Amino acid sequence: MNQVLRAFIAIELPSETQKKLGQVIQKLQEQLQGVSIRWVKPHNIHLTLKFLGEISLNNLEAIKEILIKESAEVSPFEFSVGELGAFPNLKRPRVLWLHVAAPPELLSLQRAIDLQTARLGYLFEERDYSPHITVGRVNRQVSVDDLTRIASVLQNTRLGLVEVVRVSTVTLFRSDLHPEGSVYTPLATASLKKINSEKR
Repeated sequence: MNQVLRAFIAIELPSETQKKLGQVIQKLQEQLQGVSIRWVKPHNIHLTLKFLGEISLNNLEAIKEILIKESAEVSPFEFSVGELGAFPNLKRPRVLWLHVAAPPELLSLQRAIDLQTARLGYLFEERDYSPHITVGRVNRQVSVDDLTRIASVLQNTRLGLVEVVRVSTVTLFRSDLHPEGSVYTPLATASLKKINSEKR
């Protein structure tokens, strides 16, 4: 039997960054008490590059090879995390997120991973990549009044620059859904281009 697992490719954030972003989530929780939102736990906060969904264990090595090859083509970079936003929009908030100011390196890395994994049969994202860090998901049964309340909090909260993240690795994660929340397990980590190092 061909076994499958849920997986995604992401940039793992330093624990100090997760802690800072966790404080942002805590403040939002305080302002939105009683509203049915599934908040992301600080240790699960990450920047997704590619959600693969269910992958076959037969494809695991090929995905790892793509990750290693494409990561080695991109120099280490930084991105900044700032203001709040929502999908599909602020008036109808369903996914709450923090904006990521993406340098060209991040966009080209994401695009390369998207193209190469599409060759293995994974869904190619036609829309432009919109880098963001998810902090909460609004329950589908939430009332219109609560949606208005969420929109108001998002529109009236100014965070400015929250954090600058330095990136030198990319990680393939396994995602397991449990009643108490998702558990993410690293399956492989690839380093970005080594600067000033001799090529083998």
